[in-house]
Amino acid sequence: MVASQKPDNVAAVMKVFAILEGLAERPSIGLSELSQRSFTSKSTAYRFLQTMKELGYVSQEEETEKYALTLKLFELGGAALENVDMIKLANAEMQALSDSTHEAIHLGALDEDGRHIVYLHKYDSQFNLCMNSRIGRRSPVYSTAMGKTLLAWMDESKARQILESTEFVSRTQHTLISADAVISELPEIRQQGVAEDREEAELGVRCLSVPVFDRFGKAVAAISLSFPVVRYDEKKRDEYVQLLFKAGRRVSAGLGFHEYKFTSPLEDS
Repeated sequence: MVASQKPDNVAAVMKVFAILEGLAERPSIGLSELSQRSFTSKSTAYRFLQTMKELGYVSQEEETEKYALTLKLFELGGAALENVDMIKLANAEMQALSDSTHEAIHLGALDEDGRHIVYLHKYDSQFNLCMNSRIGRRSPVYSTAMGKTLLAWMDESKARQILESTEFVSRTQHTLISADAVISELPEIRQQGVAEDREEAELGVRCLSVPVFDRFGKAVAAISLSFPVVRYDEKKRDEYVQLLFKAGRRVSAGLGFHEYKFTSPLEDS
């Protein structure tokens, strides 16, 4: 008996989702059009819609009798996204970057005061000569590619407030040592989608970084790719950036953001 009911149950579920997808395509829609879009008879669509109304997923306008989705589905989706583990989500993309480049890969986010980047996850370089780092380590926002990435997607007033409350330390001769110097780089970073650390945090190390966005379009983290300068190949920069954009786009999509529009020249060609 259970086996004989299973095909009908599966068909019913498929019809429910077809109706939901039809509802999602329009702000409101009538029964006839919805049944056509969902390839479901009017009587069946009506029966499912009444149940959806009782459960709070669908509303119906009194005058036009058209149907519309309520915010209950959004609430379900939001609850699911709240449970997404960003580190777990980023891990696969970071591993792919590591496999492609064999260099150090980091995931980082701002600490509570915004003046430092905290390393959340990493893949070490597969070479002996490499950047030294550890999970939980903090580095100043002004001298790191990840820090500049996240500053670039803040309101300029907030970024300036953070930088003006920061004590600048010249770690190398390349370190930016004023709020104005860092602020001047942010518009280009935001336009191009990628930030660079040109031996600013550690002599002999270069770094590229891209943002990770949550479902609201807020930059909540950054992914970086680090190289000793002796292995950094400027001719391959576009290739590195393409790989980073791919990772940033996929992690952002996993967090509910699907408008990651940055592309490298390789992707445009």
